[in-house]
Parts: sequence; structure tokens; C-alpha cells
Amino acid sequence: MPYSDDETDDELDPGSDEERPQVEEARSTESGWRVKANDRAFCNLPEFQKKYFLCLKKSKYAGNGIKTYKYNALTFIPLNLFEQFKRAANLYFLALLILQIIPEITTLPWYTTLVPLVLVLGITAIKDLVDDLARHRMDNEINNRKCEVLLDGRFQVSKWMNIHVGDVVRLKKNDHIPADILLLSSSNPNSLCYVETAELDGETNLKFKMGLKATDERLQEEHQLAQFDAMIVCEEPNNRLDKFTGTMRWRKDQFPLDLDNMMLRGCRIRNTDACHGLVIFAGADTKIMRNGGKTRFKRTKIDELMNYMVYTIFVILVLLCAGLAIGNTFWYEAVGRKAWYLNDGKDQTASYRGFLSFWGYIIVLNTMVPISLYVSVEVIRLGQSKFINWDLQMYYQEKDTPAKARTTTLNEQLGQIEYIFSDKTGTLTQNIMAFKKCTINNIQHGLDFTWNKYADKKFEYLDHTLVACIQSKKDKDTLEFFKLLSLCHTVMVEQKEDELVYQAASPDEGALVTAARNFGFVFLSRTQDTITISEMDQEMTYEMLALLDFNSDRKRMSIILRFPDGRIRLYCKGADTVIYERLSPNSKHKEVTQTALDIFANETLRTLCLCYKDISKKEFDAWAKKHKAASVAMGNREAALDRVYEQIESNLMMIGATAIEDKLQDGVPETIAKLAKADIKIWVLTGDKKGMREKRYNLRGGQSLWWESLWSVHLYNEILYEKKKKRRRLRLKRLGKRPASTTPQDAAQPIDDWEKETRQVDFVNMACECEAVICCRVTPKQKANVVSLVKKYKKAVTLSIGDGANDVNMIKTADIGVGISGQEGMQAVMSSDYAFAQFRYLERLLLVHGRWSYIRMCKFLRYFFYKNFAFTLVHFWYSFFSGFSAQVAYEDWFITLYNVMYSSLPVLLVGLLDQDVNDKLSRKFPKLYLPGQQGALFNYKNFFISLFHGIFTSLVIFFIPYGAFLQTMGQDGEAPSDYQSLAVVMASSLIFTVNMQISLETSYWTFVNCFAVLCSIAIYFGIMFDIHSAGIHVIFPSTFTFTGEFCLNICGVFISEYRRRLRWITPTGLENLSLEKRTKNLRGTYIFLNEDFSDAVPQRRKELITSKTKSI
Repeated sequence: MPYSDDETDDELDPGSDEERPQVEEARSTESGWRVKANDRAFCNLPEFQKKYFLCLKKSKYAGNGIKTYKYNALTFIPLNLFEQFKRAANLYFLALLILQIIPEITTLPWYTTLVPLVLVLGITAIKDLVDDLARHRMDNEINNRKCEVLLDGRFQVSKWMNIHVGDVVRLKKNDHIPADILLLSSSNPNSLCYVETAELDGETNLKFKMGLKATDERLQEEHQLAQFDAMIVCEEPNNRLDKFTGTMRWRKDQFPLDLDNMMLRGCRIRNTDACHGLVIFAGADTKIMRNGGKTRFKRTKIDELMNYMVYTIFVILVLLCAGLAIGNTFWYEAVGRKAWYLNDGKDQTASYRGFLSFWGYIIVLNTMVPISLYVSVEVIRLGQSKFINWDLQMYYQEKDTPAKARTTTLNEQLGQIEYIFSDKTGTLTQNIMAFKKCTINNIQHGLDFTWNKYADKKFEYLDHTLVACIQSKKDKDTLEFFKLLSLCHTVMVEQKEDELVYQAASPDEGALVTAARNFGFVFLSRTQDTITISEMDQEMTYEMLALLDFNSDRKRMSIILRFPDGRIRLYCKGADTVIYERLSPNSKHKEVTQTALDIFANETLRTLCLCYKDISKKEFDAWAKKHKAASVAMGNREAALDRVYEQIESNLMMIGATAIEDKLQDGVPETIAKLAKADIKIWVLTGDKKGMREKRYNLRGGQSLWWESLWSVHLYNEILYEKKKKRRRLRLKRLGKRPASTTPQDAAQPIDDWEKETRQVDFVNMACECEAVICCRVTPKQKANVVSLVKKYKKAVTLSIGDGANDVNMIKTADIGVGISGQEGMQAVMSSDYAFAQFRYLERLLLVHGRWSYIRMCKFLRYFFYKNFAFTLVHFWYSFFSGFSAQVAYEDWFITLYNVMYSSLPVLLVGLLDQDVNDKLSRKFPKLYLPGQQGALFNYKNFFISLFHGIFTSLVIFFIPYGAFLQTMGQDGEAPSDYQSLAVVMASSLIFTVNMQISLETSYWTFVNCFAVLCSIAIYFGIMFDIHSAGIHVIFPSTFTFTGEFCLNICGVFISEYRRRLRWITPTGLENLSLEKRTKNLRGTYIFLNEDFSDAVPQRRKELITSKTKSI
């Protein structure tokens, strides 16, 4: 973005991550990517073959068909299962399922684990399948698009998938560009072609591409294109959307190629009837496909904590199972081996039985590690993301832009933000530039434009003396000032309904050209080598000899023009830091201009310096040869061009400086004030000059000026110099050496890693003591570094917000990245986690949605752990009364459906809908945000509270029914305390307890919450009636062993009685009774096939009891 304050990227450090792709690119250009026009066979030559499997080879040039889908009909099931079982939780439950198949270990039917596991895997697989089917449809649609390709000397309609590298294609207005194509010619004058890059980078403003003059003049007709046989040597395929380097060799001449000559796949032809191009990269080699890599996965603090807690639960599970297995070993040695009716005929030692019991209890207590936890969390996060998308209070009507949650995994992290790192231009400001002031010839200027028929009706300027000066035509410097603004730029112009419409690459550049237009220097048109302007109603055409374009390292742009009278002059505009270094010693107005620049900066205006240089023909001819050689260099072309540019951009003469205003967005002061009250620290990272420290931004919240208390921080070496000297002296003193003299310049570079880390810590500590921080003149790389330093040394949750491509690195580095869809395109939005149109919406995103999401997720997790502990630990208490035999306390289907149907819906709705206060109160009292920053609602303390709460609940649920049924006798003389009755009463008590508990936890009641609680209880009793009925026992006797008729009282106490001839009660767990008492109970209570135990043969009685004990 030329002349944006954000584009001040200094030279990257050697070996940095950002530079590494450029080094690889430079190396690859030496070997070169070669394309022969109209020659498909060239790409299949042996020198371009590469191995892809064993000894099989294929061409390194990709076809134009694309494949973004992951699965096909054969690979979907195996690949999807493989991916899902890479998750530890799924693999754990698969191992449990395998254990349940082993007869000696299993204590539960296989379906108790299979049903929840299949449900989880199935839901995820369906989601993946739907996504992949959409990718299939998209791939088929794109691959089957039509395009005109030059084959056998004439253009023929062909599918995109059949296009090859080296083909010549013809595109028409509104066509999608099928590959990365070198523009050869177009129907527009000077081979101009307008493209829309919305699908590529999200920007809706049109970009212009320009073919070479040589190809434009010679490649207009079909037969000329058929004879085109140029060789293109360029960089290897890469993901750099902002750069292309190549050379075209044709007719014994070489022509430099750059990004302005390339039309990239993902763009669309606009305002151009027809154009022709040569395919350079196809399919997977195109830049848009190279940018389709995986983005870094961000995890929330709650995610990390939840994983650690699951590991803690697993450790507790193993310890419990080990303790119960030891108990089984001792119990069998003391009691089980001596009980003749428990003899199963297996010759197994007590230790071996304890070992088997360990794995049995791993199966029984597996619900301590909840399989449905992760699925439930994803459902809640998806719902919370939808609420953000549907929030009309974050909808920007002017541009029809709603808020967008572009991720579903970070919502609760929005409620824990401690630091916000914000860009300035376009984020805090509107990025709508207006020319406000200037300084020319030692005079600061800062209108009635009826005298100018080309004036922009919206243009406002409040200095009549400048207009009078221009109209008098007496001050040459003033005329030269606005002539420079009308000539030195890359703006394109369109004529719409007798009005000039400028297409500028940046708002700054558009504002400067518009200012020149309003002062009588009107940019009218441009060709590849001319620029036409109107100078005070007199039309003039200048020959453009060279354009020295802007980049973030140069921080300036220049243009070399030949005037109608033959003079050659260089015009240059750029940042004061680079212009002043290149001024001639004879240049005037340097001091006065610098003073004016400081004043403009203090008034929040964006500044640029303007200068010129007259060049002799001899000097230009010598320089042009060097420029030609550098422009066709294949290795390090940018560096070679920069060196050549430096030679000509010297001894410049100052003309003056411009000042552009960028107004603050609506609601920014109030938003910053509210966030500050929520104890969120706000840092502004900008490319503006250090004069910004004086800016006030009119940040008024109520009657107070919040920003008045702002402290500024600047990255100067002197800041930490004294601390560094003191530490160095102490170190040298310990080593017995005399400290050498140092200067602030010596302090610029750390002497070792320890020194570097120490200085980083000093900077972070110093900056964090400030109420707010502004870092000026920072590059995109430095923005990301500041964010990473705070994350590293403060362990804080960070949020970065920006609107331009220069903010992408910062957005990706922070825990949460927010993109603003402003004037600088959509690159920031496309790299962000959340996006909206105005900075003021950040207040609602954090204080309302973020806070609610955090509270809901914490409440959900606390309750989820509680209900699973309460459910599972009943088995643990039951073990002490069942000989540690891994016998389950509940009926099998209850275990299967507990987390799936009986207790899932109420807590899920709490995670989606609950709120302690409404949105108005959340914004009115920002201090409510503090618990999230402190992590007070979900931590290990809360986890152990849930654990002990679950332990207490399980104790009550087990021992009260156990005590109630212990040694009871009915009126008919029969004991109702059978295993079925105990299990059902415990299960019913658990369902009532956990559903009543979630009712107490619910802060915001709706009809849906009430229905969910009542429906869960109703579903439980409905299913229990069915699976305990005699009918289902007749149909599935081995699966549904519990049969009977039941009645429920209003309090939910479930009592069942058998009134059949066959009655049997499980005697397990009565090890505290003597063998004589057990035999007496059996003899006195149970009847088997009308045989009285007292009259039966002793051996037969022993066989019957042993057989029945085994079956139970």
C-alpha cells in the first residue's frame, strides 16, 4: 500500500522466518522455471521429469485440474477413522472396546462403549463428509469451466482442466482467470486490463495489469498469437502474491517481467472486452493454490486446562482401579477362595484375579473420562459463534457488513483478554484521507473551487491564500509542488458520465492526486510510456522514462519524466526519514520543512516530503543501461534494482511536504475507555513517526480525556542503555576485567542470547508499567515481535486487531486475531479469527459475547465433571460390597444412555444460553470482565470442588438406598432388596439429583431450559419402563435380564417387586456375613424349581447354588 503509514517494513534480519522464503525463491530462479509458448511437448521433455513414486516419473509442470477434496468413495471410511483415532480420547475408548471383547476381563456389554463411540465418530464423520462433498462439487464446477485456448492455429473452447502450461488463452469481460497468466495484449489501449481480486485477497477495488509494449503491438491477431514462440524464464512456483520475477526472451531480445504483467488465478476480468495471455503456472502451481496451506491452530487456555484435567482424571482412574484390584486380591485370598458356592472351576491365583479385576474396573469406571465432553464442547462453541454472526448490534449497515466468527474454537478466550494490540490507520481511524495542509517555500498552508471545472465537490480546504498563489502563477515552487502530485503516482483514471474517477492503490495516493486535481493540476490519462495532465486548463503530455516504484524498504517512489521541452526531471515523494538522507547540500527549506512536519505530526496528520532532481541526458543514458541490466537479472533482482535506484535518487531538491488527515472512527474513545475500565491494556503499534506521541485523537469518554494519561514508549537504544551498562560492569567485575567504553550505538546489538533476552524482559516490564503504550515506526515483523514478547514473558492472553495486509503477521501471532473490513482490502479479515467493520464493535465482542462464552463454558465444564464423578463413583462404593469383583452398580443400558440422553441436553443448553446479567449491564459495568482475566471460574480449584461434590453425591446416592434396603422384609415375608431394585433406585436418584443440580446452576431460565430438564427425566423413566418390561425380556432374554412391573411415587422413588415363581436375589457383597448365615438366608428366602433346599441332597444344593451364582 504505497505511502501508508503502516508500510514501513525495515530490512529483515538475516535468517529470519520472513526472509527464508525469499532466499529459497532467489535460489530457485537461478535454475529457472521455463515455459515455451504454444509448445505443450516442451513441458514433457526428460529434463523436466521428476520421480513421484518409486521409479515412476511425471512432469514437474502441474495440470490445470485442481483437487481440494480429501476423500473419495473408497478412502472415506478408512482415512476418516484414521484421522479421528489420532485423537487421544477416541483411541482410549477404542482400547476400552477391545478390552470389553475379552471374556475374562469384560464386566460390561460391548455396546455400552460402542454406542457412545459410534455416535461421536458418526457425528464427526458426517460433518467431514458434508464438508468434503462441498469440496467435490466446487472442484467439479471449477475444473469444468470453459475457456478459449489456442490449439492448431485457432481458438477452441476447452475445459479448465485441459489447459496446460505454455497455452495461449483468450479471456473476455467478466471471465474468471483459469491459471496464472502472462498478459500479452488486450482490447484496451496500451494493453491495459482491469481485474477484480476479491477471490484472491478480498479486495473489491479494481487493479490494472499491463502487457509489454512489444507483445501489445505484435500479438493482437489470432495468426500472430499462433506464431508466438517466446521462452519465459521465471521464478519457481511459490506463494508470494505480491511478487513475480521473470524474463521473456523473444526475437533476440529480453524483456523484464513483474507482477504488473501477471494475471493470477482467482481474479476476474473487468472493464476489458478481451485479452490474451500465456499460461505460466497451472493448477496446484498457481499462487492461490500455493496459499491454500494449513493455518496455525490456536488453542484456548481452557482447552489446555481441560486436557490437563482429563489427564488428571485418567491418573485418578488408574489409581482407583489399582486400589480396587489390590482389594480384590486380598478379598479372594481371605473370603472368595473359601466360599464353595463362588467356585468357578478356574485354577487362578488371587494375584491373577486381581490383575483381571484391574482391567475390569478400567472398563467399569471409564465414564470418569467422558467421551461426549469434546463433542459437547464443539456444539457449544458452534452455537456461540452463530450468536456472534447473528448479532445485529455488530452489523454495519453502511457497507452491509455483519460480524463474522471465522473460527469456532476461541469464543471463551474472548472473555480472558488482557492485552489488545491495535493498528492505528484504518483500525482506530477511518482510513479516508483528506488533504488538509502543506508547506511550500517556507510557508504553511492550511476554498472556493468554482474556477476549476474538474474540482471534486467533496473536497474541503480552508486556505484561500494558496488558491490565490496558484491562480497568479507567480510562485514556481507552488506550481511544481502540485505538478509533482499529479505526475508521481500509479493511479489509473476512468471517465464515467463526464466525470473523472480515480482508481488508487491506497487512500493516501488517491487523496494527493485529488488535491492536485482541485488545485488545477488534473491527471487525465496514462499509457505505458506517457502521462497526460491538465495544468491550469492547459493539457500537457510527459514521456515516462522510468518508474521507481514504492516498497516497504524504500519508503518512497520516484518517476523520471521527459518534459515537452526535452528536459529530464526526477520527481520523488516519500517519508521524511528517507528523503532527508538523500537531499542535496544546496537544498533549501530543510529546517523549516522539518519544523512543519513536526507540527503536522502533532496534529495527527500523515506527512510526505516532495522533492525533485534535474538529470542530464548523458547521466540518464548511463543510468538507463544499468537499470535495464538490473531489470532482467534473474537472481536478486530486487536488490539489484534498489542499488540502481539509490544511484539516481540522490542530491534531491526539497519542494515541500503534504499533510493528510485520517479521521477517527465513531465510538473509538468510548470503546477504549470501557476496555480500560475492564483492566484491558491497549497498545497501539503503528508505522507513524514518533511525533504521534503528542496525538490526542480526541479520545473523550464522557467528560474525561482518557488519552491524556497516556504514556508513550519508543524503541530507542538509549531507553535500556543505562541498565545494560550496569549489568555489563557487574559481569566484567566478576570476571576481573576492565569494562570497555560503550556508546548507545554499541548498545544497539546484544552481545549474546542472555543479553538479548534480558533486554526483552526489560522492555516488556517497562512497557507494562504504563497505562497505555504506543510503539511508533514499527514494521509488520516488529508488530508480531511485540505481541510474542508479551505472550512469552507475561503469559497473558492477547488480542491483535488490524485492517491491512501489514497487520496479518500480528493477527496470526496473537491468541485472538480480529480483522476490520476497511479501506485497505480484506487480507486482515481473511487471516483473522473474528471480523467486523468498526473498532467500536470490539467492546461488545469482548464484554458481552466473550464474557458470556467464558462463563457458559466454565459452568458447563464444572457441571460436566461433577455429573460424571457422581455417576461413576457409585461403582466404587458398590465394590466394597461385591467382593471387588468389578460388578456394575447400574443396569447396562442406563450406563450406555446416561451421558447420551439422560443428562446431556440441560447442561448443553446452559453452555449455549446461560447469562448472569444481560448485555446492557455487561457493558455498563466493565469490572464484571475481571474474573475471566483471572481465570477464576475454571481452574484446578474448581475442578477439585467438582470432584469432591461428585464424591459426596455418589456417597448419598449409594448409601441411602443401600441402608434403606438393608435387612428389609416385605409384608408377604419376602425381601424387596434385590439387585434390580437397588440399581434402579440409585439410577433414579442420580437422574433427579443431577437434573435438579443443573436447575440450581442455571442463572437464565427460558422455556427451552425448563423443557430440557423435564424432558430428560421423562425420557429416563420412559426408557426404564421399556427395558424393564417382561415383553422386551421375552424378545431379548440375554440382553434385557431385568423384568418386572414397576410403579413410581410422586417423589420419584422407584420400587419393584417380583411376583413370580422364580425369584432370585444376588448374594454378592455379603462377605461380612458368615457362610452359615448366607446359607440360612438362601435356604429361608429363595425357592428354585419348587425344591426345598432343606430337603435336597447336599451335593445337589451345592451345584445349584454354584451354578446360579455364576449366572448372576
